[in-house]
Amino acid sequence: MHYTGTIWRPPYEAASLLIEATAGCTHHRCKFCTLYNELPFKFRMSPLEDIEADLKEAAGTIKFWNRKKITRTFLTGANPFVLKYDRLMQIADLIHKYFPANVTIGCFSRITDISLKTDEELIALKNAGYDGLTIGIETGDNEALRFMNKGYLSSDIVEQCRRLDSAGISYYFFYLTSISGAGRGEIGAKLTAEVCNQIHPKLVGANMLTIYPDSELYTEIKRGAWIEESEIEKYKEIRVLVDSLTIPTTFAALGASNAFQLYGELPQDKKKLLRDLDRIIQNTSEEELRNYRTHLPHL
Repeated sequence: MHYTGTIWRPPYEAASLLIEATAGCTHHRCKFCTLYNELPFKFRMSPLEDIEADLKEAAGTIKFWNRKKITRTFLTGANPFVLKYDRLMQIADLIHKYFPANVTIGCFSRITDISLKTDEELIALKNAGYDGLTIGIETGDNEALRFMNKGYLSSDIVEQCRRLDSAGISYYFFYLTSISGAGRGEIGAKLTAEVCNQIHPKLVGANMLTIYPDSELYTEIKRGAWIEESEIEKYKEIRVLVDSLTIPTTFAALGASNAFQLYGELPQDKKKLLRDLDRIIQNTSEEELRNYRTHLPHL
């Protein structure tokens, strides 16, 4: 299999076939991100020959071990949805060639990647199987989006995700707890809920910002341009986010960056999630939570 560097996937893609379509990130300017620093290049498309070879190898392996049919494929890379429409359709054709039972194709996407497709292309991609995109919106706080160099604003999130809604393409959001900085976490949470409440994410997944020395954000902290929230503040921020969401969606905080795992369906599990968060805030010390963050392996 042609895998480059560390392979990242959301927790809910654990049963999906993982095929590398790209490596690295086309943007690669977010101040907090270090996920692709190990690569000797910024971004690379996988040759179609490599993708087909991987699909052929996977099909042979699954047949040999008499495993169940593959019904979902997840394309790896920071943002494979940036690929041109024709390229994405070629990849879909190859997936269906080797895995006729495959129903859906997922991948990571930036908000800006969606804007590169026409409405007609989005509908065609949906019909080809593309569904369940994972989008790291991080926040609806424009001040934080600008400071972190995300390359879009909250209005772009709403505009582009409404286009996905119209095309019938579902999507999952990643929220980055603490991205707004000390004293602004709850503001950022409310602004993010305002964005989410206008559209239809299937999931809002919270990950906690962990700052590493090889990030640009670490340099910003050293020069006094940004201050990190306390660990308790981060959980207060998540509480505000959960409490402010009014749409039916799944809320999850399952990644390794979260000291406590949280999961529930909204609105029916909101009260339970809020009780769980209150217990964490009231019964866990800042020292315990900071110790977890300090000893977290590099993600």
